[in-house]
Amino acid sequence: MDLTLLVLAAGMGSRYGGLKQMDGLGPAGETILDYSVFDAVRAAFNRVVFVIRRDFEAEFRERAGRRFEGRIDVDYAFQQLNDLPGGFSVPPGREKPWGTGHAVWCARSAVDAPFLAINADDFYGAGAFQAVAGFLKKEKTPSRFCMAGYRLDTTLSENGTVSRGVCRLDADGFLEGVKEHTRIGRTPGGLRDEADGTAFRGDERVSMNCWGFTPDAFGFLESGLLRFLEEKSGDPKTEFYIPSAVADMVARGEARVSVLPVESRWFGITYREDRPVVVEALRELVAAGDYPSPLA
Repeated sequence: MDLTLLVLAAGMGSRYGGLKQMDGLGPAGETILDYSVFDAVRAAFNRVVFVIRRDFEAEFRERAGRRFEGRIDVDYAFQQLNDLPGGFSVPPGREKPWGTGHAVWCARSAVDAPFLAINADDFYGAGAFQAVAGFLKKEKTPSRFCMAGYRLDTTLSENGTVSRGVCRLDADGFLEGVKEHTRIGRTPGGLRDEADGTAFRGDERVSMNCWGFTPDAFGFLESGLLRFLEEKSGDPKTEFYIPSAVADMVARGEARVSVLPVESRWFGITYREDRPVVVEALRELVAAGDYPSPLA
């Protein structure tokens, strides 16, 4: 069965002033992308599509895409500000990208198989790839999707607060909704969103943008994107995010989403001070035998 890994990488250049996420973090200089593609290949994904921007296409192909040729089929899609449905055009003053939901939709012509969508700069762990691949191989209903759900307390930074989409589940583990909390951190009184005071136990499942979709998702995303543009395109900073787009699909009865409880380690670099933590975590995983070094 064909399975595609869709990597959202259009923000790499703008957030880091160049492709700094291609800096080596693993013991032999491996990047987070190296680990993601390695985990995808051993979970039986046979194609990777990178969603990037045109302005750093040549650099990305040279520094990233070429690394994976020969191990997995490599293709590209492009997130462009003016790639919009329904005759919409870019409003005056809009410079900010349209968000992760738009980035996935921009791959609609490049993906024709069940796919896993992830962020380029996050480490998800082998268990997440295996869980989503297993779901996509077994599930035959076009409108049934899945999400890797991580424990909230395993996704925090010791160096500041984080934004997390906290999931609400029904008794059968299906997604009912996602609420974005913007300043979650550890406080003397426990885990708390410093923006609104919400307290958390720590075992809540959160979205880290690790989603399993069928190609039918593109049609639902387009409908959601049209509604978003009709209501909010005049705001130059608002974005069309995957969690809110999927929550809208669920609320409308368009899709059912299984939240797969994943115990794999997730980590990313939210703050500069997080880098040595990620380096040490990768070293530990290699030392434990979870990954070879260098990656094959």
